[in-house]
Amino acid sequence: MNITLSLDENIVRKARKVAIDRNTTLTGMVRKFLEETARSDEMERKRAVLTLRETFSKYGRDMGQRSWRREALHDRPALS
Repeated sequence: MNITLSLDENIVRKARKVAIDRNTTLTGMVRKFLEETARSDEMERKRAVLTLRETFSKYGRDMGQRSWRREALHDRPALS
């Protein structure tokens, strides 16, 4: 997939120099940055899910079989 970016000319010039120093291209640097960003985000989401599961496991309680009905929770005595 191709994308078009609008960037400041000075930044592009400096970034190209960095790319040359790293023996790559500006496109290669952008590709690597986006891949690392996507991978990092995915790992953060997986860590968050794992943390939630550990928390539920640690603090969750078995409340047993439900012996009430939702409607009964909202029953109120009639006002006189």
